[in-house]
Amino acid sequence: MEFKYESNRIYMNNDQGVTIAEVTFPNVKDKIVDINHTYVDDSLRGQGVAGKLMIEAAQQLRKEGKKAILTCPYAVSWFSKNKEYDDILEEK
Repeated sequence: MEFKYESNRIYMNNDQGVTIAEVTFPNVKDKIVDINHTYVDDSLRGQGVAGKLMIEAAQQLRKEGKKAILTCPYAVSWFSKNKEYDDILEEK
């Protein structure tokens, strides 16, 4: 499984170039992003792909010294179960 990285987006395409998994996190303020969207194609569901996207996003934000707010329902749920990444969450 090979993810591609863009500014504020981590994704994976199939052989036809169609996006089959992604997480997006646009900037909302200086050094603060909004993890606002997670998508996994039906063909990949149940394989832990969304969780892997969250880990990649969290690690990228740590490297960049950014914090995140969460508006994606999957991200809210995932971060509530993975407290080791609480350091990247913006204080409320």
